[in-house]
Amino acid sequence: MIAADDLIALVRNYNPKTNEALIRAAYDYGLSMHEGQFRRSGEPYFTHPVAVAAILTEQRLDDATIITALLHDTIEDTKASYAEVETRFGHEIAELVDGVTKLTNLQLSSTETQQAENFRKLFMAMSKDLRVILVKLADRLHNMRTIKAMSAEKQAKKARETMDIYAPLAGRMGMQWMREELEDLAFKVLNPEGRASIMRRFITLQKETGDVIPRITGDMRTELEKAGIDAQVFGRAKKPYSIWRKMQEKDMGFSRLSDIYGFRIITRSEMDCYKALGAIHQRWRAVPGRFKDYISQPKSNGYRSIHTTVSGRDGKRVEVQIRTQAMHDVAETGVAAHWSYRDGVRSENPFAVDPAKWISGLTEQFISEEDHEDFLEAVKLEMYTDKVFCFTPKGEVVKLPKGATPIDFAYAIHTRIGNACVGAKVDSMRVPLWTRLKNGQSIEIITAEGQTPQATWLEIATTGKAKTAIRRALREADRERFSKLGRELARAAFENVGKKATDKALDTAARQLRLSDRNELLARLGSAELTGREVVQAIYPDLAPTKTEEIDRARAVIGLSPDQRFDRAPCCQPLPGERIVGITYRGRGVVVHAIDCEALTEYEDQPERWLDLHWHSGTHPAIYTATLDVTIGNDAGVLGRICTLIGEQKANISDLEFVDRKPDFYRLHIDVDLRDAEHLHSLVSALEAESDVAAVSRLRDPTRLNAQRN
Repeated sequence: MIAADDLIALVRNYNPKTNEALIRAAYDYGLSMHEGQFRRSGEPYFTHPVAVAAILTEQRLDDATIITALLHDTIEDTKASYAEVETRFGHEIAELVDGVTKLTNLQLSSTETQQAENFRKLFMAMSKDLRVILVKLADRLHNMRTIKAMSAEKQAKKARETMDIYAPLAGRMGMQWMREELEDLAFKVLNPEGRASIMRRFITLQKETGDVIPRITGDMRTELEKAGIDAQVFGRAKKPYSIWRKMQEKDMGFSRLSDIYGFRIITRSEMDCYKALGAIHQRWRAVPGRFKDYISQPKSNGYRSIHTTVSGRDGKRVEVQIRTQAMHDVAETGVAAHWSYRDGVRSENPFAVDPAKWISGLTEQFISEEDHEDFLEAVKLEMYTDKVFCFTPKGEVVKLPKGATPIDFAYAIHTRIGNACVGAKVDSMRVPLWTRLKNGQSIEIITAEGQTPQATWLEIATTGKAKTAIRRALREADRERFSKLGRELARAAFENVGKKATDKALDTAARQLRLSDRNELLARLGSAELTGREVVQAIYPDLAPTKTEEIDRARAVIGLSPDQRFDRAPCCQPLPGERIVGITYRGRGVVVHAIDCEALTEYEDQPERWLDLHWHSGTHPAIYTATLDVTIGNDAGVLGRICTLIGEQKANISDLEFVDRKPDFYRLHIDVDLRDAEHLHSLVSALEAESDVAAVSRLRDPTRLNAQRN
């Protein structure tokens, strides 16, 4: 176990102004609190907190973080209390220790719902003070280094949790060295044979070719010296898990995998980075498509470096990273660089990001997500994907995950832009919204007033922010639409029994049906989760209509004289259950319009022609035609599936017309024979749920009335 003096010496190396007395007091307090406790390996338990503190000294972290590491298990595993820690070491350290304790109690590998909620708590804890997760990561790293003492079952569980959660989180924070070590330690547990195989092949390769790292490193130093560039060069073989992952992704054997070596060039200035790149490319051939400039386009965690891959000795590909020392410090510690000390003061690294801004940008889009699975999906999307960098027409940079689409780009700019998106141009060329964006492209989003997100966008979007905004907009739109339709259905259902659907009546029905309020009742009624009969029966069980024989069309409308016949207006195609009004014609009887039909404005100055009508209550036959405006994907079998779906809803297709044909979409008008407004709503809901349907709406065209007259 590292002694107190040795630990203090490690801190003093980068922070001569360290509070040695406070660190020693924390060391002694932790040692006494954990006295008599042992790890599974048989070592005194306090060896673990000390080792965690030592790991954090490698990142040159502040005294508060080092002390938190020494005390991170005291509140949970000993008789120590929050109040006592606060009294001895201050409020800041007590809060950090308490935060780590709460993180330790999160079971991140539990069921989906619990995991999502715990992820939410994890991000909230990080948002308060990111140093909490730094201690937790160091804690996990030491536990993985000493995992052999655990049972095989616990080893597998901890390793899977490390691979799925902690390693990607470390990478997302920019702590690449920790991510690689965590992945490799977990890989050793989860697939020991695979790791051993990689190691054996490395040994065989070294025997065949010798150790190529010193030779390539020497060659690079020579080229840099020729160019007059003062720089350090380091080389290494990539970690076994990194190689294994590349083999799986590229589906190739070890012998065919070329870029298994990585080299790092550390220069004195940013200008020297680009000079070094020129020297390397002049000496070795660059591999196309393997160049990334993270100096001009930094990652969100502050990472800056130039990445290139070249063909080195014997045609072997090698990856080269070029950066300054300041960039290298951030690359090693990521967001933790904000707390790094050098010579007793906070390191004023120009590339270290503000952790508060970083974590708020990562969490703000998830806090409002209500659905647990949606939240978990969004978190994993943001944590586990690489980035692409695109430009707005004004030249501003937008960072997105690899595989992002124009929909993601639009929502990254602003939710309002995303909601109103109708198209996109990539490098001035119009492209479909599902186009995958690439680095360096310029994106222009085309918007239109009145546009709303489509359900199909959920399959197109990849970012958590876009998916969250789309789901929220769809929920709000659906609720408003369903509530409006539900109000009309409730009115018709109550009128059928001689009652009125007042707010008080609806509130009473909601209570009887154990719903939160009348708004929820109307939304459920409009979405066909409830029927008008069920709502009426909740208040008037004796008056609720029962199923009867179908009503003959001749007596479907009440309010006509015995000698009057009626026709449905083609402009609005009213359906049973909707409010209606009649307009009389000489020799033609009565034309029935929906009460909100635009064509009725022509008759405002002819009140003598208006008749107050309503549909007969009861069951109507499916003979009333309504026209649907449907946009479907242009793909084999789609139209057939849509027609089958309509038939499954007990609706008959009486006519079908293609009105617009595009390479990717067809727009058509479908005449369907229906029973009533409720039948129409059920059909539209079923079509909207179909992934091949981009849009569906009821077509009401005032010009049809004029066409009928002519």
